[in-house]
Amino acid sequence: MEAGNKFGAIKRPELAPTYNDNSSSICFMQTDIDYYTGRSPGTHEDVPILRIYGVTEEGHSVMVHVHSFAPYFWAECPQGMDNEFYCEKVKQALNNHPQCKNTVARVTTELKESIMFFTNNGALPYFKIFTYVPKSVSQLRGIVERGISIDGNAFNCQTYESNIPFALRYMIDVGIVGMCWLELPAFQYDLRYDDNVSTAQIEIDINYQNIIVHKPEGEWSKIAPLRVLSFDIECNNNGQNFPTPDKNEIIQIGNVCKIPGTDNVIARNIFTLGGCADIADAKVFSYDKEEDMLMGWKEFVLSVDPDIITGYNILNFDYGYIFKRAEKLKLKKFPFFGRVKNTETKIKDTTFQSKAQGLRESKEVGMDGRIQLDMFQHIQREHKLSHYSLNSVSLTFLKEQKEDVHWTTMKDLQEGSDETRRRIAVYCLKDCYLPLRLLEKLMCIFNYAEMARVTGVPFSYLLTRGQQIKVASQLLRKAQEHNMLIPTQARNEGGEKYEGAFVLEPKKDFYNVPIATLDFASLYPSIMMAHNLCYCTLVPPSILGRLEEEDYITTPSGDHFVKSNLRKGLLPIILEELIDARKRAREEIKRTEDPFMKKVLDGRQLALKISANSVYGFTGAQVGQLPCLQISSSVTAYGRMMIEGTKRTIEEYYSTANGFPHDSQVIYGDTDSVMIKFGLENLEEVMKLGKEAALMVSQQFVKPIRLEFEKAYFPYLLMNKKRYAGLLWTNAEKYDKIDMKGIESVRRDNCALVRETINTCLYKLLIERNVEDAVDFVKGVVSALLQNKIDLSMLVITKALGKKTQAEGKSNKNIYTAKQAHVELSKKMHDRDAATAPGVGDRVAYVMIKGVKGQKAYELAEDPIYALKNDLSIDFDYYLEKQLKLPLSRLFEAILTNPNSLFAGEHTRKRYQPKSTTGALSKFIKITTTCISCKTQIKSGALCQSCEERAPEIYLERILQSNQYEKNFQELWAECQRCQGSVHQEVLCTNRDCPIFYRREKVRKDMCYIKGELEKLALNW
Repeated sequence: MEAGNKFGAIKRPELAPTYNDNSSSICFMQTDIDYYTGRSPGTHEDVPILRIYGVTEEGHSVMVHVHSFAPYFWAECPQGMDNEFYCEKVKQALNNHPQCKNTVARVTTELKESIMFFTNNGALPYFKIFTYVPKSVSQLRGIVERGISIDGNAFNCQTYESNIPFALRYMIDVGIVGMCWLELPAFQYDLRYDDNVSTAQIEIDINYQNIIVHKPEGEWSKIAPLRVLSFDIECNNNGQNFPTPDKNEIIQIGNVCKIPGTDNVIARNIFTLGGCADIADAKVFSYDKEEDMLMGWKEFVLSVDPDIITGYNILNFDYGYIFKRAEKLKLKKFPFFGRVKNTETKIKDTTFQSKAQGLRESKEVGMDGRIQLDMFQHIQREHKLSHYSLNSVSLTFLKEQKEDVHWTTMKDLQEGSDETRRRIAVYCLKDCYLPLRLLEKLMCIFNYAEMARVTGVPFSYLLTRGQQIKVASQLLRKAQEHNMLIPTQARNEGGEKYEGAFVLEPKKDFYNVPIATLDFASLYPSIMMAHNLCYCTLVPPSILGRLEEEDYITTPSGDHFVKSNLRKGLLPIILEELIDARKRAREEIKRTEDPFMKKVLDGRQLALKISANSVYGFTGAQVGQLPCLQISSSVTAYGRMMIEGTKRTIEEYYSTANGFPHDSQVIYGDTDSVMIKFGLENLEEVMKLGKEAALMVSQQFVKPIRLEFEKAYFPYLLMNKKRYAGLLWTNAEKYDKIDMKGIESVRRDNCALVRETINTCLYKLLIERNVEDAVDFVKGVVSALLQNKIDLSMLVITKALGKKTQAEGKSNKNIYTAKQAHVELSKKMHDRDAATAPGVGDRVAYVMIKGVKGQKAYELAEDPIYALKNDLSIDFDYYLEKQLKLPLSRLFEAILTNPNSLFAGEHTRKRYQPKSTTGALSKFIKITTTCISCKTQIKSGALCQSCEERAPEIYLERILQSNQYEKNFQELWAECQRCQGSVHQEVLCTNRDCPIFYRREKVRKDMCYIKGELEKLALNW
């Protein structure tokens, strides 16, 4: 049915009469903030006006225009210039500068302190330079730092807080944090009626000083009923090439809208081009023209008025496709989806780079007042997985998959009947439903909301910016409380190196006795609090001589910091508040019975934990906003000293000389933990000694540094630095799990065969404690691999394409200089089909195929689907030598006298011999006829003379094989039908992350091969 005016039921609730005038206060939860330039009441020129978007407790949408807040920054004030005369001179000099004429509104002075260094000088005058518009701040910063002339004298100085986004500057100054509740007092605001510029139900003008901010505590920690819309599109194609917006129309758009944390589904519908059969629990809107369908979908989005829009890879695919199609169809009224009327929604390219994630290219969608939460990017950012397809991620977190209809089949389904188009619709709706399920399962809304509240930044910053802004926001707020300013530093590409975390040399072995593990609780935050390490407590060499020795400490790295009796550091204050708040949140979780509030509080305690652990990283990030080598090197130096001191104390005290049955031994220490072998075989006694040792050692440290006993390993396999596995026990009654670090089973750049083999071996060694069983299992895996009995899905390797494949501009730091398998394959895939080829930031899946002598390994990487379809032979020796051998050798090194026996011997003699399918010589290879049974070369027929007399027996064997293959195929087919939700339709799924897909294809090939042999035998017989 045509959409028309069918969306009345999904609109937000009607406004109550209390919203008809300003006689009542209005409370709402702020969701986003931005600004524009326009005329405020009483002004004759354009000024910045902030826009705050939000939602009331009843679910009404709000937009508030905040007036009269002016942008500004700080600059050093030379001695003797802190008066109105020089303030006016500075203003004139800046306004007369050719690069920033008439940009400064006014200049004042205030007494402040710089956060950098303890100088003991007290507050000094600083210029506060107000500008007319925010963009002038960055221009003026450069001019002030380079220098201006006042009365013929050169004047240049350090600027402070001149790189803060204008919206964040406002939030900090008035005490607003992300996702907090704001109150607009009665009679202090003006409602807009006929002059609305937004689609919000309530639109208001207010002076920035009249807004009441509620801290997100107690009753104000609640979450407003946010509307989250998940959508997905399906496109037509010619059956051969991946769809492109300039050629192929959009055939369906699926939508699911609900309020997270509740069962309230607001809308579930599908927009289709052409008719579509009915779908249970979903509305179908069918259209004859794509133009009408797109405009109908726009009307739906504006009617449902989502606060957050989600989906899977919507930023890099769906949005761009929709907007380009609308442009192709000349739909000029289409790209207006934000909450500000007549403001076009635009898409721009963005790049993000970090040490952890490498380079990622993406799109940014400017949709005023609507947060874009792409679950694909969230999963990539927060979780380390081998595959990031929706199917693979859903299987990992939701334990469910979906039918993956390949894009090449869309054309036939679209051109079919209402029933075939219904099949596309069901598939499309599942692609909308799963991201919403993931969003709720991973508690994204609650976790992001609480992170915004804890760090003080808007929700959208958490999705589009890195880690630095979160700590910077907290530091700016705390500096303001203490009348301090933060200098603006130029970002360096790299800085001085400092010695990182300390790791004790491991005593490698397989320990069949309990190993106690002592952990430092929040080690780096505790060190910073205990020793008062901060920017403002750091003593420069010029001041050191003027201080008494008892007033400062000297860190193991040779730096000096004043003690808290002279000045309490801002970083320790922030950390104490975060840790105390986390304790309160965890206690409140225990008290509350409301499951919704439990999720909110759990998100809060997680945000507080992450924030506390991020502070040290902020000081150590050399390419950051405010790096401080003295703080970061002091923290790690204290950490090293404490690990070494702990080792020395434990080994001295728990010894035979002190009456203990064995000399204790610290077998390993890693950053914030030590592993101790007390020599006892009784787990309960070892745990008791571990608790005693933790209390004894903790007494040597400055509070709040604390060593805790939390777990023991029994047995424990220590292979190398940061590489171990053990059976973890937190109580002596029942083990918790197998815990591992740095082992191939948790590394993403190994194939699933390695991970599964390692996991099974660890289970047999640590839980079953059967070495012989583990050895037999490994030999069985090696034998199956060499005989081509391992599923192709188990051999897929994935690696991230973290850099570009060619230099861009002058920078060579983001390109691959050496040839690598996954990089070369991405080039090949780009040549085959640029639209489906992996891009920067994607993980490339590949298998290694058999080549000819002399071929480089990077030339032999191939797309698994391409290898399967083209019957390319797998290089089993590569998987044995380069994938399995090293990790298994490391695993069994401390257990077997000769680990190489796992990879050589009787079990490796029977091998599958594939025909060469690559290289120049493969074109000249002539395939000869061989006997079906013994493979002897023959001129014609199916069997050699020796095997002919066994023809009935061989025929029967092949019949039985054929029956088995058919049975296997039927079982796999039935499994796929159950997954797609119908036993009456053909299976179209091509989910490359599903092992059943590869098994199904392999059995299909085996069936074809055996049928061919049977036909030959029938003719011969």
